[in-house]
Amino acid sequence: MSTEQALSAAVLRSDRFRLEREADWIRLEDIVTKMEKGKSRKLSDDDVLALPTLYRTLLSSLSIARENSLDAGLIDYLEGLALRSYFLVYGTQTSLGRWLGSFFSGGWSRAVRAIQLDIWIALFVMIAGAGVGYILVAGDSDWFYALVPGSYSEVRVPGATEEALRGTLFGSQNEGGLGMFAAFLFSNNAQVAILAFALGFAFAIPSILLLIHNMALLGAMLWVFAQRGLTVDFIGWLSIHGTTELFAILLAGAAGIHVGRSIAFPGTRSHLKAASDAGKRAALVMTGVIVMLICAGLLEGFARQLIDNTAGRFAVGGAMLLLWLLYFIGFGRERRRPET
Repeated sequence: MSTEQALSAAVLRSDRFRLEREADWIRLEDIVTKMEKGKSRKLSDDDVLALPTLYRTLLSSLSIARENSLDAGLIDYLEGLALRSYFLVYGTQTSLGRWLGSFFSGGWSRAVRAIQLDIWIALFVMIAGAGVGYILVAGDSDWFYALVPGSYSEVRVPGATEEALRGTLFGSQNEGGLGMFAAFLFSNNAQVAILAFALGFAFAIPSILLLIHNMALLGAMLWVFAQRGLTVDFIGWLSIHGTTELFAILLAGAAGIHVGRSIAFPGTRSHLKAASDAGKRAALVMTGVIVMLICAGLLEGFARQLIDNTAGRFAVGGAMLLLWLLYFIGFGRERRRPET
């Protein structure tokens, strides 16, 4: 067979191949185009049901075209249509606004409830960390300087007078008060929240150690104020943004622990499948943690300076804690249908 005859035969095969299957490609492209333009409502039920079948048929056609080295232009067309179809068959079909609505109306709270065991573990670790910091400094005040950065503890140090410590809690919140320390706490806690989640893949051990270290700092500072009878005032000062901020760290740490625990103990699933499932759930929780940190930043930046009494601070902090608890415990639960 001459070269010219071979080329003619190849073109004939390509044309015949196209004629036999082109109607399905055109139908699939029409469906895909309408969905891409947001006109899904104009599709008939038959078109919607046919989409997966047409997509699989397209993949089969693409495989045959590649195997038989058919027309390059035809292969490019099939590859492009296959890529567009893939995102519609397997991709997310929800707009940003609809996703946010679904997230806040129950998606976030359900993800949090799904890792409740890890939340209890993280809560125990955080309480233990604060206790460790308090006990270490109570036994040897030199531990305070090892736990708390020196630039944020010039006034708030072991041995400081009640008057000096009280002055940092009330009145003008300038550099001599707790303003800079509060800013440091927020920045530090935001980093801890992100790292506690990111390091969870290492069987959650770094996440747990990070939570302990972070809370030990807070426990050390609590001891300083407790020695002068200012425990309640210090907790009140911290509660305005702390109930939201520490709650965010709790969830971030729990998300990291959830990933690490799933990798270490995958059960009947493969390690890859367990990590994938846990990662998706934890990522949803972390999206909400970012929202909580933003709220904590606003509270730290405004409410803390505006409210200069312990009762008011507890009121704001307590209200925020109650709000979060009500949302996570009761919001987004599926209603059981009454039995008939």
